[in-house]
Amino acid sequence: HPVPMDYAGADTQGAIGYMFQKALRNAFHQRGIRREVVSVVTQVRVERHDPAFTEPSKPIGSFMNEELAERRALELGWVVRDDAGRGWRRVVASPRPVEVMEVAAIRALAQAGFVVVACGGGGIPVIEKEDGNLQGVEAVIDKDHASSLLAREMDADLFLVTTSVEKVALHYGEPGQRWLSRASLSEARDYYASGHFPHGSMGPKITAMIDYLSAGGHRGLITNPANIGRALAGETGTEFVMD
Repeated sequence: HPVPMDYAGADTQGAIGYMFQKALRNAFHQRGIRREVVSVVTQVRVERHDPAFTEPSKPIGSFMNEELAERRALELGWVVRDDAGRGWRRVVASPRPVEVMEVAAIRALAQAGFVVVACGGGGIPVIEKEDGNLQGVEAVIDKDHASSLLAREMDADLFLVTTSVEKVALHYGEPGQRWLSRASLSEARDYYASGHFPHGSMGPKITAMIDYLSAGGHRGLITNPANIGRALAGETGTEFVMD
């Protein structure tokens, strides 16, 4: 039977959270580390009148041919779109996150020494109705923006974002490509404004980093998973700092 998107997001958060809990707990056990891991099914509030709801842009779900996509649009009220010539997909809104609803619980768990897995998939998008009740919505929140919001609300000392490359690059994939080891907040803003970071790739990670530092964040890092340890030691990755 059809599952509303907010419930599907909760299902996914729980399932992948379990994978993290088990894998991390086992890794800690093998290394003699006494730490416990807990996952928090996280709701993230968005504004009811976010303009993204009038301009759906985030492709989700399976690929379809045009005929099936048009039928789904007619029967279910979906917005559908061709996805870079690979097939047709449903598109939904990607509103900006404004509040992590479970942040107090996440903070308390972290302060008590737990490793906390939260905001999976960008969080379950909810709106606050006029009566104060929360309601799930058919949308997807960008994971980098949700993580940046959580880092700001937690007053995190470090905001680390993983991606597919070891460092951020200017003129990526072009003859003048240049890897960045360090960038200040103003430099990051200038690079983004100059169009170095496309919306569909590095763009959200850079804007998430800009938002974190603009709100008083201390230090940011972008690298790939294999080099997290080296990046934390200052040996690689791209470090972002205040001016």
